[in-house]
Parts: sequence; C-alpha cells; structure tokens
Amino acid sequence: MSKLSFFQIVILSVFGALAIGGVMIFAFVVGGSGGEGIGEVEIWGTLDAGAFSVVLRQLSDEDSRLKAVTYVQKDEATFSRDVTDALASGSGPELFILRNDYAERDGAKAVAIPFASFSEEQFQNTFIEAASPFVGGDGIRGVPFAADPLVLYWNRDLMGSAGFSQAPQYWGDFYDIASKATMKDDTNTVKKSGVALGEYSNVNHAKDILALLILQAGGRITSRDSTGKLSTALVSRAGDTQQPSESAVRFFTEFANPIKTYYSWNRARPESRQTFATGDLALYVGLASEEPLIRRLNPNLNFAVAPVPQIKGGNRSLDVAHVYAFAVPKASANREGALTVAYLLASQKPSQLLSQALGIPSARRDVLAMPLSGRDDLFNKQAIIARSWTDPDPEKTDTIFRDMIESITSGAARLSEAIQRADQAMTQLMSI
Repeated sequence: MSKLSFFQIVILSVFGALAIGGVMIFAFVVGGSGGEGIGEVEIWGTLDAGAFSVVLRQLSDEDSRLKAVTYVQKDEATFSRDVTDALASGSGPELFILRNDYAERDGAKAVAIPFASFSEEQFQNTFIEAASPFVGGDGIRGVPFAADPLVLYWNRDLMGSAGFSQAPQYWGDFYDIASKATMKDDTNTVKKSGVALGEYSNVNHAKDILALLILQAGGRITSRDSTGKLSTALVSRAGDTQQPSESAVRFFTEFANPIKTYYSWNRARPESRQTFATGDLALYVGLASEEPLIRRLNPNLNFAVAPVPQIKGGNRSLDVAHVYAFAVPKASANREGALTVAYLLASQKPSQLLSQALGIPSARRDVLAMPLSGRDDLFNKQAIIARSWTDPDPEKTDTIFRDMIESITSGAARLSEAIQRADQAMTQLMSI
C-alpha cells in the first residue's frame, strides 16, 4: 500500500476533498454538519490578531465555510493557564496554538493524530527540524504553521564607531566587539554595552540563547531512552571527552565578569531589547518577530539584522526557533471541524499567507523553499537550520537555568558545580 501524503488523512474512516487557493487538500467530513460545513471554530493563541483576521478574511472569500472560524488573541503570560481553566469549565476554544517548547507539558491536552494517519516520516518531510517536539509517543500533537527563529540585531553606529563594518559571523568575535564597543566610566560602570550576555533576568531569550550555544557545541539538554522516557542530558556522562554545556555556559557568563577586558553586561542594565532599542547596545540576539517592534520603539535607530553567530570550525550551522502549531483540545466541542481547520490553515498557501501577515517564516519546508530576498530570505534560512529540544516545563526550566547562571555570576558556585545542580534539578523535575 502506498504511503499517504500529508493531507490524505483518514478521520473516522471518512474523508472528502476541498480545493482552496489552488492547493488540493483533503478535508474531514463532519457528521454534525452533514458533510457540508466545518462548523464554528474559535482559535486561541498569543500571535497577532490582526494578522489572523486578514488571512481568515482572505481565505473565507474563497471558501465560505471558513467564515465561521474566528481567532482570539490572549496574553502570553497567562495563556497556558487560560486554556487549561477554560477547557476544564467546558468553555474553551475548538483550537489552540501550541508552541514547541510547551508541546511536552501541554500536549496531553490535545488530540493526538495517530501515526497510522500521519507518520513521523511524513511529518519530518513536511516541517522543519525545530518542530520535532510535536511528535509524541502516541502521535502528532499539533500541526505546525509558523516559526520564529533567533537572529542577530546589530547597531551600525556603535559597531562602526568601534571599528567594525559588519555583523560577527562567529561567537568568538564577541570578545573583541565587547572590548571595543563597550563604554565604561572611571568606576568601571558600563554606560554602553557591546554584548548583552552574562546575566539572565535582563537578557531577553536567555534560555533560548543558552540552548543554542549548547546545541551548537554538540550537546543536548534532554534526551529520550528506548522506552520514550525523557531524561536530562545537560551534563555529559562518564567517558565523554567533550563537555558542551560547560563551554556554552562559560562563554555566556564571561561577559558579566568585571575583571575581564570584555566585561560588557551586568544585572543593573535594563533588559537587552530595551537597551538595544535606545541605542546603548551594539549586539542583540532576539527573535525574528521583534524586528518591527524595535523599529517602533526607535524609528531613528540605525540597525540591521544578521544570522545568529556560529561556532568557528563547527560541523554545521544551527539555530533555534519557536514553532507554532494548531492543536485540537480533547475537550473541543467540534473536534472534526477543528482538525479540518488546523490542516487547512497549515497547508501550503494559508501557511504562506500567515507567514507574510505575521512577518515570520512558515514552518513548512515547501514554503521555505520559495525564493525570497532581503530580510525575509534571511529569516527563512534561519528557520531551515533551526533545531529544538524537548522542554519538560518551560516555566520551571527557566527557573533552573536562571539559578544556574546567577549562581555563577554571583560567585555562589563554580561553573561545573552550577551545571551539576541544574542537571540534578532537571532530573527531579522529570521524575515528578
């Protein structure tokens, strides 16, 4: 029997065909709608409501059944709890947007698409590597549609004044930039920073940056055994000659050491994105989605965007990204209609439209293969090389990573000791 393509998914042993935007995909016949409609589907997410409104309006002009699909933007800080509480009370959405780092913790809320309908190989051939956390032991937990990779923002004026004409390609270049672009007074107080690394609480995306450094160094943060059980891999085991986590954490924290010539950052500085937007930071590692926000914060800022740095001599280029997927709650009042909408919006043309409206790459390989130029091409290439790790609980691991970094920069623990403690905390977290 030949393998089914991505959209040839059998739900309840019945399927129908729907053409939209010139792309033929297979939709699901919903018993409650007589096979003619999708029904009302409300989507909850944290992404921009205006972008979804534009795309849904355009798509519903081509297919009237999508007129019953609505999107509600929620607060990112309380989103996971809002979804959980609403589903428990029976008033939740028919679809919610699940981010890859929440797939392990919150994936159990979603209907898993069985591998018999959509295999792991098909998933990997359709979506970027960073979407891998959506592949669970019992099936696919979400249908990806967009990705938001890390990129490097650089201030042309500060870099030029320090003698640099281009963004750095390698992390090793940060030492020289931090030494020459950082401005301090006679008391060694930092006034302008070359690099925003070293501390945790005021470095936006600190955990993502640390994960990137560890993965680029060849390390892992978590792994699964043969039974599928998740375990910590932050500390390399006996017999390993490399300690990727140690080299990554050492590099990250060195820029907060006031006795170093490349001392550039401390916990008294404002948050790194704000510091960059005010023109007081030369290099800022942030998400692709932040580019319009930075421009709004300071329309006069002379900055550009570049790929995230790599380790010189590394075996491959690698980035990390937030990947967004449509997930159908188990408590959804319209499962079949919601799943149909998930596949429709994650198909090639709608995914491309959402990518354009949101200003971030698609999570689909075929969309990323389409030729673009300038900033969009850069963002797409970063999404293509993006990877991810399975995070057992984003809020709790954020605390573990913060404690690890702050214990080093405060002098409370040696580097190896701090990483060992973090590894132990990860083990305890995953044993709960």
